[in-house]
Amino acid sequence: MKEPVVEELIALFNQLFKSSLNTILVKGDDEPIYLPANDEHPNHRVIFAHGFYASALHEIAHWCVAGPERRLIEDFGYWYKPDGRTAEEQAEFEKVEIRPQAFEWLMSAAAGHKFHFSADNLASDIGASDSFKTNVLDMVHQLIDQGLPERVGLLVDALCQQSGRGPLSKAEFSLS
Repeated sequence: MKEPVVEELIALFNQLFKSSLNTILVKGDDEPIYLPANDEHPNHRVIFAHGFYASALHEIAHWCVAGPERRLIEDFGYWYKPDGRTAEEQAEFEKVEIRPQAFEWLMSAAAGHKFHFSADNLASDIGASDSFKTNVLDMVHQLIDQGLPERVGLLVDALCQQSGRGPLSKAEFSLS
């Protein structure tokens, strides 16, 4: 399987969602952000960091979690405490990251891209906890069993096709 190319991901995302949900994927130069459409920009924009494929998938995953009302608010109106969180703040961060990181893992596998758990807390030297990793894995298995949400399913199917692989199975997701 070939290494995924970020420009192909951008084209695929935009093909799937520009017309249907007025949303485009944009390679950014700095921190990732979601910006709703406005007078200057007719499309909602999922902007990912520095052209990194993993950043694009992570930001797409957050977009997939956000409902219609949240997609009208900058960065979906989500709570975010920057790098340097305490252990308690990190535990709260992990609770809200289970679903988006499960979506990201599914999309990564579909694209043939290596998935890495993100604790997003480098300054505190607190990595992703074992319980967090287990919870994300459990969510991945549950999603495969119960069916993927519409946007995630569309992306996973399109990424599988783009990467030339077959459908995802629970057996390929483990912590080992």
